[in-house]
Amino acid sequence: MEILHLVMAVSDRYMAEKVIGLFQENNIFTTDVVLGEGTAPNEGLEYLYQNPKEKAIVFGVITHAGVGPLIKSFKRKLYIDNPGNGIVVTVPLNSVGGKRSLEYILDGQTLNLLDRKRTTEKGGRMSVNTDFELIFVIANEGYTDMIMDAARSAGASGGTVIKAKGTGADYTEKFFGFSIASEKEIHLIVVPAQGRNNIMKAIMEKAGLNSKAQSIVFSLPVSNAIGLRLPD
Repeated sequence: MEILHLVMAVSDRYMAEKVIGLFQENNIFTTDVVLGEGTAPNEGLEYLYQNPKEKAIVFGVITHAGVGPLIKSFKRKLYIDNPGNGIVVTVPLNSVGGKRSLEYILDGQTLNLLDRKRTTEKGGRMSVNTDFELIFVIANEGYTDMIMDAARSAGASGGTVIKAKGTGADYTEKFFGFSIASEKEIHLIVVPAQGRNNIMKAIMEKAGLNSKAQSIVFSLPVSNAIGLRLPD
């Protein structure tokens, strides 16, 4: 059984306080908020978001037992299961680095002693079969259209972009023979698990390291995903 899950809630920015409030109602008091932008094109907005407005992404960690009540809260109070009101996904975690870190991120939540030991020392996540996966694309700033056009060509609907800054550019140029820009964008794309390989392949072929975007792509399993509407 998955002991802990990373929760990621994406909503319009004006809804961020309500999202954080729902996290707190479900005893998730340690959260991080990142600002981002929606990427859904005008002709496909109904698939993921109502419009490509400014987004807020709220992250938190929750016990396995708390996932169900949290999702029910989002459905009941924010109607998150109706496409256009944002999305919520959970990703199973393997382990947490130490007892104090665990106590910090789970402040207000209960984890029994056996699960606590497994989580901090040996990891507690079993392999899971999921219907969706969360694709991360780390790329140079300014190439969202290139990346999302590639992803959509393989069946993706839309995603969220956040700003970031890369490190190690000198090391990369010295040992790999090409330079990497420090200004980055991270694209978060939730996709059906069966379509993941085609979408990742399309991004790597059209916006990979040999392109100006210089994208690095990886994915994580999603244990729960609500708020998505996908093409037939």
